[in-house]
Amino acid sequence: MGAARIYSANRRRRKDHSDHDEREGANAEEEKSAPILGLVTSRSGHLIATITATTMTIWQASPIVVLAAATRSTSSIRSYGPNVAVLLRPDASIAAVQTLNGFLVTYSITLDQTARVYQQIREGGNHRRRSENDRLAWEQDRAGFREVSVKFRMVIRIDAGIAAALALDDEVIVATRKPAAIQCIKWTPDNSGRQTSTELTTRMVWMQKSSGILAMVYDRAMSLAVWVTLDGRAYAVQRLPERANESEGGQRLFRGYGFHDPTNEASKAVKAAINARFSLLAIGCAGAEIHVYTARDYVGSIPMSHKLLAPASFSATGRITCLSYSPDGYCLVAGYEYGWAMWSAYGKLGANSFGADARLSETNNERWLMSVSNLSWIDAGFRLLLTCVDESRLWAVEMTKSSVTTCFSSANVSRMLLLSSTNLMIYRGFDLPIRTTISAEAPLWQHVAIPDGYLIHQRPIRSAVISLDGRYVAIAGKRGLAHYSIGSGRWKTFDNAEVENSFVVRGGMCWYQHVLIAAVECNESYELRMYSRELGLDANTLLHVEQLPSAAVAMSMTGQDSLLVYTFENVLYHYVVNASDASVKLVLVGQLALNGIVRAPARVRAVTWILPEFQLRDGDPSQDVAHASVLFLVDAKLVLLQSSSNEDGLKYDMRVIAQNVEYFDLMRDQGALDNPPSQSLPESPSGGSASLSGLHADRGLRDSLWYFDGESVRCWMHVDDLLKSASTENGRELPQPVTTATDFYPTSIMLDRGLVLGLDAEMIQRRDVHFAYLRHKIRTQLFIPHVLRRHLSQLDPGAASVIALRYQKLPYFSHALEVLLHMVLDDEVDANSDSEDSLMPHVVSFLSTFPDYLDIVVQCTRKTEVRSWRKLFAYLPPPQQLFEESLEKGLLKTAGGYLLVLHNFQELETSSEQCMRLLEKAKEVGDWDLCKELARFLMALDDSGGILRKALARMNIERASEDGGSVGQDSVRLTTPRSAKDRRQDLANGIVSAASSGPAGIETQMVGNEAVLSPNGTAVSEDYFSSRRG
Repeated sequence: MGAARIYSANRRRRKDHSDHDEREGANAEEEKSAPILGLVTSRSGHLIATITATTMTIWQASPIVVLAAATRSTSSIRSYGPNVAVLLRPDASIAAVQTLNGFLVTYSITLDQTARVYQQIREGGNHRRRSENDRLAWEQDRAGFREVSVKFRMVIRIDAGIAAALALDDEVIVATRKPAAIQCIKWTPDNSGRQTSTELTTRMVWMQKSSGILAMVYDRAMSLAVWVTLDGRAYAVQRLPERANESEGGQRLFRGYGFHDPTNEASKAVKAAINARFSLLAIGCAGAEIHVYTARDYVGSIPMSHKLLAPASFSATGRITCLSYSPDGYCLVAGYEYGWAMWSAYGKLGANSFGADARLSETNNERWLMSVSNLSWIDAGFRLLLTCVDESRLWAVEMTKSSVTTCFSSANVSRMLLLSSTNLMIYRGFDLPIRTTISAEAPLWQHVAIPDGYLIHQRPIRSAVISLDGRYVAIAGKRGLAHYSIGSGRWKTFDNAEVENSFVVRGGMCWYQHVLIAAVECNESYELRMYSRELGLDANTLLHVEQLPSAAVAMSMTGQDSLLVYTFENVLYHYVVNASDASVKLVLVGQLALNGIVRAPARVRAVTWILPEFQLRDGDPSQDVAHASVLFLVDAKLVLLQSSSNEDGLKYDMRVIAQNVEYFDLMRDQGALDNPPSQSLPESPSGGSASLSGLHADRGLRDSLWYFDGESVRCWMHVDDLLKSASTENGRELPQPVTTATDFYPTSIMLDRGLVLGLDAEMIQRRDVHFAYLRHKIRTQLFIPHVLRRHLSQLDPGAASVIALRYQKLPYFSHALEVLLHMVLDDEVDANSDSEDSLMPHVVSFLSTFPDYLDIVVQCTRKTEVRSWRKLFAYLPPPQQLFEESLEKGLLKTAGGYLLVLHNFQELETSSEQCMRLLEKAKEVGDWDLCKELARFLMALDDSGGILRKALARMNIERASEDGGSVGQDSVRLTTPRSAKDRRQDLANGIVSAASSGPAGIETQMVGNEAVLSPNGTAVSEDYFSSRRG
């Protein structure tokens, strides 16, 4: 998200000298500041309609400009009442304005294909040189935009009053107040001349009790409406076909099922939204919470999925004013009285306005951060329109979406690629040093502008895909496609507009080395096309065309050279890429009919499969179908189909292995990057093939399956174990996945670096800039501790050692082990578990095999409460022994960390003796900073300073001269002692706040075997993963 753009429909009128025109001019001036009361968009998102109390305005969505306006006369307002809401037929051919007195004033909207508006003719501009972008901008300005004509149609009177209204393709549905009823009014009369039909809510037996309607929403893709009633309930409703032989009184127009039943005032429904992509129904409640339900079928099975809590208290958010899902279904936005917030489909909180500085927002007049009355999506979800309470401006917020939402592929999941309406953002951290990857300051994004020539004719971008090696990107808009080389920085587009417009990408795209494979629809036929990055885009440069019997739903590359294509006829096709020095083509080697297994092919979002090792090594590709276990992502269900043979032939057992899946990543699909393919394409002139070094060095994680369920990232470390458990023959429960919780939205798994990579939204408000904007912030979270813990809890230290060996060279590996110890210690202290069930002995035994073992333990003590130390050291050697080991290994600062433990566990004389020994060692190696901190520690132990004098005498260090003379190299300047009370308080603070500090006066940050001390003697925290980084 960036800064919001502002649009206004201020209209100026020419004044004459007549009194009538003067009054009209005064009314026009009032109209300039009239607040926007309603906002709707057409189904295609090309046209927008807004209303004020007197005027309806029609806008073009891209770019946002006013095309027409209709202002009602004074007599019309006096007769019918001012405007309160606006309806727009989905095809934008008719608009209806709801008035306060219960009327619908309808207008016809006509687009003139020949007349143009906003044409700009530049004088003298034809003779100067222009760049390609200037030429395109000049042509667009000269062409202008299509003219829209708005004409009054009719006024419809609703005697019973209007409570809510809904515009559909064939009719407008009106909920009346008294009596409470539903009227269906056709836009045009039917053959019998009838235009209206009515059903009283009292006759709707599926409603729990007769109640008026508060709000209604409808989704065409699901053919489902949600009604919110005045008593706070919500119903899923379907329109029934009308029957001519039924009388008006006995006719049933609707069938519904109640699914939201409030238990208190705060849970009463006030707003609703429908998500067709994931089959979700969202209900905004009076207490600012949002309850989300899953619509499993059309016969009332609508269970609760999850709840979304408001990002702030009710006093800060106010009530919910509007609710809407993005067109792709991956984002839910809620407007509140005092701001807005957005979540992912299954509940991960994203950007919101409640962290904004209210004073700066008020000063800069940024009302979009303070209140929202209406919202709507345009430009295929790349822009969000907002209106504010008592505000005459229309705000447009630019959005950025992940490429996974446009084209689900393993490459898009493993490599972060973001899209905006005009740009691509490519994350380059995979190709940079590890420390740069986790840095919040490094420029990790490469911004690539989409060619203007392609955007002008084919916007919005509907699909984008990156190659697994991160070298190439392809995009597809309304028609045609274009691709980009990150190495050369050059785009390739079709030179022939007719060829570009002859096909549309439908079913996805993917890269095989430098060859782009796209599923397209062309002249009512369906094809798989192969384009080389090294050749131009033209009909004559196609490498290969493979005909499909029906349109593709999803496609993916798997293994080294296998392509899976799932089609609308419910068949999965298996192709092998056959490459030689001269050509490359697709060879069909198998297919799998899934009739009766997958009920709705259109609901499939992604497909891949898992082959057994023997088939991967020595098997015939034509037999892959017989041995494969197929993974489907249907809506948000991860479905596993396992093959088995019997007397009747091949059969498949289906099992849902995960729910609420926003995306998944099978690490086997990335294996082609590490193993050279058996056959290779002609070498690309733009460079050699790239690889992710060591991505699959560890066998266990090479076979892992990851998914995100809206709360946490979850992982099955071995898909073979998953397949065995999922088999119906075994009848076993599925193994519990390893869970890694994050406080940001995870986008990719950096397997070779042990990280979950993600994004967080950060709002920027500065006093020297008069607008706020949001930017992306890279976030990371370690998954190594969670994987190690799972192996240790299964009493498998060998597997844990294999994982540790894989990540041992990472600069933050010691930190990962420290996090492991900290997690287990906190959980066992909180649970007060018995020693027999304790995991601590296994963790401590595992950690003792690493050279950083002593540092890891002392770092853990610094970040835990003193009450947890007894639990920790119950499974460790005595602190005295750890102190001695640290001294022997020369880890003086680590030994200093154990002084505080000794002080808490032993007598004063013992800890002071160890401190003097450490002080002597520090003097020997010349570590005067450590000497200074140890001197402070001794002063805190003894108010009189006797212990410190004894230590100095033992080390043959004399006190500096009393007259302030110079201090020799082997001397220590003593500061003026503080009062005994202050010293006791210092010691107490050093003990109690051990979670944030080292030993009293010693604050260090452990990196490997070294302790880094800041110049002023305080630690510089460099916790990469456990806290947000600015």
